[in-house]
Amino acid sequence: MLDPTPFSVFPNPRAGTPGLVVLTESGYRRARAEITSWPGYAPTPLHELPSLAVEADVATIRLKDESGRFGLGSFKALGGAYAVSRVLASELARRNVAPNVTTADLIARTHSEAVAGITVCCATDGNHGRSVAWGAQRFGCGCVIFVHETVSQGRIDAIAAYGAEVRVVPGNYDDAVREAARVAAAHGWFVISDTSWEGYTTVPVDVMQGYRLMADEATQQWDGAPPTHVFIQGGVGGVAAAVSAQMRATYRPAPELIVVEPDRAACLMVSCEYGQPTAIPGDLDTLMAGLACGEPSLLAWQELDRGAAAFMAVSDDAAVACMRKLARLGIVSGESGVAGLAGLLLAAADPASRAALNLTPGSRVLLFSTEGATDPALYQKLTA
Repeated sequence: MLDPTPFSVFPNPRAGTPGLVVLTESGYRRARAEITSWPGYAPTPLHELPSLAVEADVATIRLKDESGRFGLGSFKALGGAYAVSRVLASELARRNVAPNVTTADLIARTHSEAVAGITVCCATDGNHGRSVAWGAQRFGCGCVIFVHETVSQGRIDAIAAYGAEVRVVPGNYDDAVREAARVAAAHGWFVISDTSWEGYTTVPVDVMQGYRLMADEATQQWDGAPPTHVFIQGGVGGVAAAVSAQMRATYRPAPELIVVEPDRAACLMVSCEYGQPTAIPGDLDTLMAGLACGEPSLLAWQELDRGAAAFMAVSDDAAVACMRKLARLGIVSGESGVAGLAGLLLAAADPASRAALNLTPGSRVLLFSTEGATDPALYQKLTA
């Protein structure tokens, strides 16, 4: 088991109550058809982890491994690039360039001159920006990515490798989100954000619909009795909401969804405690860089407020320990990719948490390793 380290569990008192439909099935079918048609698409593997199941005293642990997704190293390849394609198609139609542009048209540069005059941008901790930059390069539009000052040089370089201009912003991730929106409004750029706020919802829905493909693949790969529990990373909540929606669409009853965050950036847990989206202050200084978010996504929260069974907050030490555990099993998972595993192992070792989350020796657990070594130098340092 993991060495003892502080963690928190907060069961959701509103779990299972009726709420808004954030992610429609028709929207997901469109995203799935589009992304699965892209050159280089292939489902990522689902690993069986019997030794960790014994350690956690559960029946089954299976881990969806996103380290190879489109060569970008994380699940975010599914969301940002898809949203870029949707924005470009919509804008070309609005400009009367072409009414029904496909991604194949964009890749073939059928309307290259018009596309080159469009610029997309976003804020990122690393992975989402890489996906947006990859999509912009693939489709031929301009791209500017805003990162906050603690994003590592390795992640900045990975984004710039796709031809994007990278701008460093003082403050944290949420400051970068606001700066991207401000500059985009001044220049007529299009924000491709994986978080949503009042008045900005269309693009984040497309991003989350793309993320659902990861969960859909996992359900197709899962054999035998369905999962009883899903542990999934938090952040602004987009991927957790996407997984929640897909689990509810696939299974009756849906498995219990536990959302796991860094203890220094647990905005979703705090929101659950207060019963409404709640921002947390501070520099959000956590090794789990992709989850260092202080403000929940409005749309994601609307799904998680009723779809999540519980929320957890775990330490950086627990994340590093889980990176090493997976490395010994031959699985490369980055700092933000192991939060779900950390949550499971910590809860499984604590009788009160096991009871609160209904974990038993018969439980079947689905995890998502949402990134590989997206900063290889840091990964080597942490797993050495």
